[in-house]
Amino acid sequence: MKNIFKVILALILIILVIFIGYLIFMTVTDYRPKDVTNLKVENNKNETLNKNKPLSVLTYNIGYCGLDEGRDFFMDGGSQSRSESKEKTLGNLKGIIDFLDKDKSDFILLQEVDIKATRSYEIDEYSDIKNAFKEYGSNFGVNYKVPWVPVPILKPHGKVEAGLVTLSKYNIKKSDRYQYPGKEKWPRQLCELDRCFTENRLKVDNGKELILINSHLSAYDKGGLIRKQQLGFLKEHIKKEYNKGNYVIVGGDWNHVVPGTDPNIFENSGKWPEWLKEIPDSFKPEGFKWAADDLTPSNRTVDKPYKKGENYLSVIDGFLVSPNVNVKSVKGYSLEFKNSDHNPVRMEFVLE
Repeated sequence: MKNIFKVILALILIILVIFIGYLIFMTVTDYRPKDVTNLKVENNKNETLNKNKPLSVLTYNIGYCGLDEGRDFFMDGGSQSRSESKEKTLGNLKGIIDFLDKDKSDFILLQEVDIKATRSYEIDEYSDIKNAFKEYGSNFGVNYKVPWVPVPILKPHGKVEAGLVTLSKYNIKKSDRYQYPGKEKWPRQLCELDRCFTENRLKVDNGKELILINSHLSAYDKGGLIRKQQLGFLKEHIKKEYNKGNYVIVGGDWNHVVPGTDPNIFENSGKWPEWLKEIPDSFKPEGFKWAADDLTPSNRTVDKPYKKGENYLSVIDGFLVSPNVNVKSVKGYSLEFKNSDHNPVRMEFVLE
């Protein structure tokens, strides 16, 4: 019995040393971005925006090409973190690229794009997207950079480097990454995203600028306290730019019910997920307008693989625009979540 006790004690000590070593390693290597980081615009275009010209922008959270219709996700009550194979992930990426090529929006805002990650089988998704859209300029803003996420146990998330991608047919004068305030407590934050938005400044022929923002807010913070900080920061930022006389468009994954939409209209047997919050009425600056397709869900719950009529559906992807942006139409594409747990949303607009 004494020998068995010693073996058990030794195993406990080994596990404890490994765990402490992991925490030290993760803390030392923790990604700590600056509040504002300038981003390189690759293959930048020369064309300037024209006032009163019809334009289009599309937002799409591509779920790192690993959250297709057959997947669930461990953070949402499932047990998985990636697609079934590298081939399937490449197939999802191809499906997304084919869709974007057919859509041909002037601006494309993408979230959850991996450049090197275990969860996407080390595929550089950003490079493949850039190569597929050489008629666009592009930039990449990191919002998730961790050396190793140890869960789920059997197929862990692993190493992740991912972020926000913006594609533009027009000249991007300047692009910056803005760090959102608010973090989870240590050590949870070591495996979490460093939430941010990327701001793209485009010159308009009337001397003003279009401030095009690609954003991805937090989802799993308990009580939504971090999200409140993020919304407050974003509100002040866009108010300041509009007060300068600029045009402002914020697009992306809000991880909230977009105001003016109602998840209850989508028939399914799912329940409202705990993480899904509503955006406070006080957030929207005076005169700003929401633009989303209230009849087409942009997101499904990933507590289980997708099956029509079962997963809870909502609209959490869309746009917020300043009063001087005239929204002509908004369309959500119902792709049945074939390649991602999100559907894309497209807006047509004119700068007045």
